[in-house]
Amino acid sequence: MHPESWQLTDDLDDFLARAGGFLRSRPAAHTVPLTVTDTLRRHGLHYYGRDAPLFGTLAAADGTVLAALTHTPPHGLYLTPVTPQRAEALAGRLAILGHRFTEVTAEEDAAAAFVAAWTRRTGREATVRRRQRLYRLGELTAPEPAPAGRPRVAGPADRALLVRWFGEFAEAMGETTGRDAEPWADARISYGGITLWEAADGTPLAMAGATKEIAGQVRVAPVYTPAALRGRGYAGAVTAEVSRAARAAGADEVLLFTDLANPTSNGLYQRLGYAGVADFTVWECGA
Repeated sequence: MHPESWQLTDDLDDFLARAGGFLRSRPAAHTVPLTVTDTLRRHGLHYYGRDAPLFGTLAAADGTVLAALTHTPPHGLYLTPVTPQRAEALAGRLAILGHRFTEVTAEEDAAAAFVAAWTRRTGREATVRRRQRLYRLGELTAPEPAPAGRPRVAGPADRALLVRWFGEFAEAMGETTGRDAEPWADARISYGGITLWEAADGTPLAMAGATKEIAGQVRVAPVYTPAALRGRGYAGAVTAEVSRAARAAGADEVLLFTDLANPTSNGLYQRLGYAGVADFTVWECGA
């Protein structure tokens, strides 16, 4: 397969015209590119950063899309499942163009195949940064007993808190190139995309977010409790509430990612009724 088999573009509308049906055909597996492209469509191409995004598709001779990629600097490249041959073709195409990215994320086998091809082509070393599991909600089981407190959808008055907590969450995740927390907070507040768990006196204790519904799927993210308040059940309670609300609003699939290095969060989400769908790997590739 020749590298030119991959079609690359910075035109979001062109990409969605070619790849939209493919992405919607597997909304759980394609949750990230679905939500990323929807966010860019709503908030502009530079929502994630100054540099223009890159999009790509690989199609069969009859035009059927076989794979897709998104790259929204400063975040890494995100790749849908590919065979080793298709990964090799993409690595060749990107290397020829001198394209650079700091990370690549894909399902485990696809990520390994692409990184192997990329390092052969470029000589750049790559290391595993994080292993993740995608979970899908089955029957929701709310924590019993629930912790003291109540859920509340965050509003404009919570903006400063959301900005601060998002920064703390990103730091805890080791995200040093994350997007500005202020536009993130504004976007989430605009559609009620963050729920707080608060004490009886109104003190916020934890938060959980949810993406907008697209192609029938909603992804829960982020979930954050300040360090001093952890271990009291707030994260489980607020995640259960966000999951319930997504289902009640009509989402066919409610999804979330976990870091496989964190057994506490993986155990929590399984107790809430989430079951594993696929494992993903985040590779650091160097710019």
